Amino acid sequence: MREKIMESILGKDHGLIHRGLEEIRGSLLMVDNVENVGYDEMVIVRAPDGAERMGRVLEVGRGKAVIQIFGGEMGLQADSAINYTGSAFKIPLSNEILGRIFNGVFQPIDEGPQIISSEIEDINGSPINPKARTYPNNFIQTGISAIDGMLSLVRGQKLPIFSESGLPHNRLIAQISRQASVLGAKEEFALVFSAMGLRHDEAEYFINEFRNSGALERSIIILNLADDPAIE
Repeated sequence: MREKIMESILGKDHGLIHRGLEEIRGSLLMVDNVENVGYDEMVIVRAPDGAERMGRVLEVGRGKAVIQIFGGEMGLQADSAINYTGSAFKIPLSNEILGRIFNGVFQPIDEGPQIISSEIEDINGSPINPKARTYPNNFIQTGISAIDGMLSLVRGQKLPIFSESGLPHNRLIAQISRQASVLGAKEEFALVFSAMGLRHDEAEYFINEFRNSGALERSIIILNLADDPAIE
């Protein structure tokens, strides 16, 4: 199962394999004597005990590289092996991701099957030419008067919500997710819900709200829980 997950995220074609770490500094690995390694390239770090961790190249130059691993450094030693995948972080795309729940590295956490698709895309994307972009004019009605009247949304726009502890931001987010619709049209659209540092009870609240309201069927939920690596 783990091999299938790695293949879906990193691809089947692996690149260079390097053994030996110059230094371990928290979640950062310093590697020497490396060539043909690219910035933002994904890696798999294998500890001597066989445990694997995903990572990403943060800096490279003059035969040296700095790698940030996802997760703790426990168990890593100087003779750990690094598999450079030769590509940046990619995810599979298809209609099957609708209604699914993923973690920060797009692994399913809803006990559903792994997403298998022939369409694998780099999450970084390419720069968008503003003049080539379709003019956004599809008003999204949220049902929240302060947003619809003063900070109206259009389809394709993201809505960051910043709040303080103790305020009802969870209820606000859930309400927007339930009520969002294109005004005056019966048009289907997908909702991507992403949250960082959630407690398990908060994550369960959102999942239940999405499921009970029927919004889960047209949503993609990406959750980084409080006990997950923040770098994900």
